[in-house]
Amino acid sequence: MGWVLLIAGGLWALGWWMGTPVRARLILLGLLFLGVLAIHVALPDGHSLRLALGDSAGPWLVLAGLVGLVLAYRQVLGRLRTRAGEAEESRAEQAPQSGPFSDAELERYARHITLREIGGTGQRRLKQAKVLVVGAGGLGSPALFYLAAAGVGRIGVIDHDVVDLSNLQRQIIHTDAAQDMPKVFSAVERVAALNPHVDLRPYNRELTEDIAQELFAEYDLILDGTDHYAIRELINRAAVATGTPVVSGAIAAWEGQVTIFDPAHGAPCMACVFPKPPAPGQAATCSETGVIGALPGIIGSLMAAEAIKHIAQAGEPLKGRMLIYDALYAETRVITLKRDPGCPVCGAG
Repeated sequence: MGWVLLIAGGLWALGWWMGTPVRARLILLGLLFLGVLAIHVALPDGHSLRLALGDSAGPWLVLAGLVGLVLAYRQVLGRLRTRAGEAEESRAEQAPQSGPFSDAELERYARHITLREIGGTGQRRLKQAKVLVVGAGGLGSPALFYLAAAGVGRIGVIDHDVVDLSNLQRQIIHTDAAQDMPKVFSAVERVAALNPHVDLRPYNRELTEDIAQELFAEYDLILDGTDHYAIRELINRAAVATGTPVVSGAIAAWEGQVTIFDPAHGAPCMACVFPKPPAPGQAATCSETGVIGALPGIIGSLMAAEAIKHIAQAGEPLKGRMLIYDALYAETRVITLKRDPGCPVCGAG
């Protein structure tokens, strides 16, 4: 048996020295192996040639099995490495760039670049911007879609909730198949399918006091799509502390409102306008009062529009003003908001 292995080793070394392809050398060794098996099958027991080859085909079959496993392992490993390389190249191609726009991006954002108020300069600002959306629900759904479609370079989304069947009447970023899935992962999956050039950062956790300021400091703008006063109050305090503007939206039943809180640039903060929490029963959530399904789409889209205007420095954002929309009677009005010098959050108080 040993001399056959020596012959096999010699054939392999000779082929390597002559530059014979690996595939051809493997075929040659395979033919040698088949010849050994043929001798064991054709010759009777006790024949001298069979005795020289181990007297039994069993050890050869075991050896062939081991060699087959090694070759299969190498082939699988090679395929995995190839796929990993392709995935890495794909990620590199799709990763957002801080430099000039690619041809695909120029075509994607052509309608923005054509707008006199945005143009190439505004679109570059959008690409370099970092926006955090708090809440991947009714307001966050359209806002995330339109921010990504607009080409905002980095979009973070934080939410600790999971998709529920009752959400799908208005939270259009989620699908029926995403039930019980964390909302941030469902949202990121859909947004990535819309625009692969955006850097998406999902935070599947609750926004708390101990992380809010550190997280807000990483972003240029916050979109508040939450529906609880305590969370809004937390967002306001952290945003004031970091000097980060907040595009705030709120909805209830048939009515919605949008404004930008930015005390660092003269606009009021939320505490200037709503210094105290609402009385019990005056600020019920959507689950308690109900909400027309299209309303968050309207208000969330307005929030995205205000964010785009703010980043691109276009038009007059809703700073120091609040837009109120009544869907039941199709009425819209804008009221003026003033900063409170004695505000306990952003003022002397």
